[in-house]
Amino acid sequence: MVGDGQRPAGTPLRAAQDEAGVPPGVWKGRGLAAVGLTAGDVVTERQAELLLGEGRHPDADRIERERLEAGDDPAKARRATVLGRPIEHNRSPKTEKAKERTPWLAMDLVFRPPSTAHIAWALGDDKTRLVLELCQDIARDKTLAWFEDSVAEIRWRSGGKIRKPIRDGLIVAVFRHYESRAAESKPLLHDHAVVSIRARRPDDKGTWGNLTADSLMAHIAAADTLYTLYFMEEVSARLGWAWEPREVTPGHRPVMEIAGIDQRLIGWQSTRRQQIEDALSVLVADYEERQGHLPGEQAAYALGCQAADQTRPPKRTVMLSLTELRERWRASAIRAFGACTVYRLAQRARAAAAAARARPVVDVALAAVDTVAVVYVMRGAFKRRHLLAEARRHLAYALRGRPHQPGLDDQIVQAAVDDYTRPVGRGLKMTADLRALYPRDTEDQAVLRPLTRRRTSAPYERARLAAGALAARVNAARRAERLGSRPLPYAVAVPAASRSHPRPFRTGRKDGRLLEPETGVDTVEQTRQTMEAAAAKVAATIQDSKRARALAHGLRPQPAPATTPPPQHTQQPGIQHAPGRNPGGFPMTLSSRGGDAS
Repeated sequence: MVGDGQRPAGTPLRAAQDEAGVPPGVWKGRGLAAVGLTAGDVVTERQAELLLGEGRHPDADRIERERLEAGDDPAKARRATVLGRPIEHNRSPKTEKAKERTPWLAMDLVFRPPSTAHIAWALGDDKTRLVLELCQDIARDKTLAWFEDSVAEIRWRSGGKIRKPIRDGLIVAVFRHYESRAAESKPLLHDHAVVSIRARRPDDKGTWGNLTADSLMAHIAAADTLYTLYFMEEVSARLGWAWEPREVTPGHRPVMEIAGIDQRLIGWQSTRRQQIEDALSVLVADYEERQGHLPGEQAAYALGCQAADQTRPPKRTVMLSLTELRERWRASAIRAFGACTVYRLAQRARAAAAAARARPVVDVALAAVDTVAVVYVMRGAFKRRHLLAEARRHLAYALRGRPHQPGLDDQIVQAAVDDYTRPVGRGLKMTADLRALYPRDTEDQAVLRPLTRRRTSAPYERARLAAGALAARVNAARRAERLGSRPLPYAVAVPAASRSHPRPFRTGRKDGRLLEPETGVDTVEQTRQTMEAAAAKVAATIQDSKRARALAHGLRPQPAPATTPPPQHTQQPGIQHAPGRNPGGFPMTLSSRGGDAS
């Protein structure tokens, strides 16, 4: 609540926030009305202590006082202020499970923009700073609203057997921070959204209970990608900037950054990241020496958390205001890269956006194929939320800040689920339907299987190879369809990109032969070459057929009106013109018989 500063004992919260240079927290969420709060109200120290520290009503002092005045005993008056189960239950000796002895009342969701947004916010003028802060507010609030509408569930009964959507909404306390915890202060605009787990059940009484934690935590990746998508759209709409992907770690997912901002400033701003990467390289080397192979996705994440903990510096005792921090950051950047780099930052971002004004079109069919291929190679078995997160990443890469149609991410996921997945195991898990992605008349049905087992390359690098192979096959099928070739048995029928409701991706039956055994990753490139050669051969065959028909029937000029004498035109022997207008400007027609054209 006071940033990364130290709060001296006895210092009021508001005074400590002023000293630390951070703004006061504000309340957010649609569940505020149930406790008498309004969105945008300042979070007071007593409100936070009651709701986030004790699980009680933010105005519990007044309620308890009124109950005592009405004649209730102290225990009953206190119980009237508790939202849901009292935390004293967790401390009861009757509680056997150790995890239930620690009262858990809130979770901290951190909303952090891309690195170049921090740089533009810290080094730009005041107008740019305010606009970026507004974009942060809008993207954060929209993501929290998605949590409320589509994710948040409440549980009750023994073991949480009953789970339903919450009645009103979430109660969230938002605290904004301005800098990172690196040894040398660096700009890091981010918000801590502290979500209270207390919410009302959708029953007639409106009783209080606890949110389902696993549901919220399971959708963190989907929420993160949605927040990034909203932030990019707001920045592009309000500042006219564009976005481009940047590879941070070779073989891993790229991140989206503002185009035109000097990449050297990212290294200047991300000193904390460099500290973590240096420690992580040592931990990865130790892991490889012990296990004999590189860490997988889960092990790499655990090692990253360990590296962050090892390099975490202590909290600073001297804090500065935002004005003082911006002056210090600007002076540091000017010393490192020159005044031109700093003061022309916004101008270069606008110039880069003007050079990239292409209007991208999201192809739902290709997006669904790309999403399934990446998630399948990365995870093997997956759930709908994994497809949703990857579909939003695809939209961010494809649109680059342009607004997306509401529900487009769900449309991509639904197309992927309906046409390219099959259930696996118990529960809601699914996996890629390889027979739908690779019909049995192709030579590369088993391309995706070795990609999931090859440990010499990063998982995302293998995923992009698989997605590229599938995209090449789809494009080859589309070219063949445009050229008028006959569809091969079990071929893929791809809808046009402009269709709002794409038809199923396959037209033949799915009972292809079983996957062949291992084939190397090099098969991907051979697949692409085979597709290109097949498409070229089909195009050449069609052109030869048209030329043969034209020679057989012949081309005859249509006589002009009698009032206008036609100019003389002699056609060179051996040259046939396509139907339409001839070089002399007269319309040409093809006769259905061998005689003269009528």
